[in-house]
Amino acid sequence: MEIIQVVGLGIIATILILVVKEQKPMFAFLLAAATGVMIFMFLMGKIGTVISELERMARSSGVEMIYLKTILKIIGIAYIAEFGAQVVRDAGQENIASKIELAGKMLIMVLAVPIIGIIIETVLKLLPS
Repeated sequence: MEIIQVVGLGIIATILILVVKEQKPMFAFLLAAATGVMIFMFLMGKIGTVISELERMARSSGVEMIYLKTILKIIGIAYIAEFGAQVVRDAGQENIASKIELAGKMLIMVLAVPIIGIIIETVLKLLPS
C-alpha cells in the first residue's frame, strides 16, 4: 500500500505549506518542491521495474531495442517536462511552465520522427504496388 505513504506525505506537506505560506511563501514553495522530488524519487524504483519488464517483453517478441529505448525516452521526457512544469506552476510562473511543456513536446517530436518513418515504410510495404 505504497499509495497510502505517498498520499500521507502529500497531505502532511500540504498542511505544512498552508501553515507556512502566510509567513514565509518562499519556504512554502521549497517545501512543495521538495515534496514533489521526494515523491518522484520514491517512484523511480517502480519505473525501473516497469522498464525491465518492457525490455524482457521486447526481447521475447523480437522488437529491436532501439525502438523500445526511443519510446522510453519519449515517455521520460513527457514525465519530466510535466513534473518540471508543475513545480514551476506551484511557484506561480505559468509562462515558464508553458515553455517547459513546449520544449518537452518539441523534444518528443524530434525523437518520434525516426519511429514515424519506420511506421510509414512498413505501411508502404504492406500496400500492393
